[in-house]
Amino acid sequence: MSALTRTKPRGLVRRLLRLPIPLDERWLGGLLGHRFLLPTHRGRASGHLHQTVLEGLRYDPATRECIVVSAWGPRADWYRNLQAGPAVEVRTGRLRYAPTHRVLDRDEAAAVLARWERDPAARRRILDTAPVVAFRPRAGAGHPARDG
Repeated sequence: MSALTRTKPRGLVRRLLRLPIPLDERWLGGLLGHRFLLPTHRGRASGHLHQTVLEGLRYDPATRECIVVSAWGPRADWYRNLQAGPAVEVRTGRLRYAPTHRVLDRDEAAAVLARWERDPAARRRILDTAPVVAFRPRAGAGHPARDG
């Protein structure tokens, strides 16, 4: 089974993956730049707010779009929650905004992944098993905080 389709992280791995959250809560997220994205999303069944740390593949400062991959595939809770409703907020670097999102089509996802994963076979495995998602500020949601 590939790393992209395994079960959700648990225990120590889960805690390590969530380390950027306390930094962001203390407004230190800028130390990590746009390497990580922290979407706040509503649970599709519970309605509770959740936060998930995602690794950014690409950040465009002109549009403030950040592209991520669902490393645990289409069954990842955050991704399934997005299918049920949009994220409430996204934080990356020192930027916070109400987002809109889109799932990239295969060609656009392949172009993004080509800069991130050099091995063509690994890229194909990712494209076959993991959705690639772009977040950007929602139009009319006000002015997002500037990077500082």
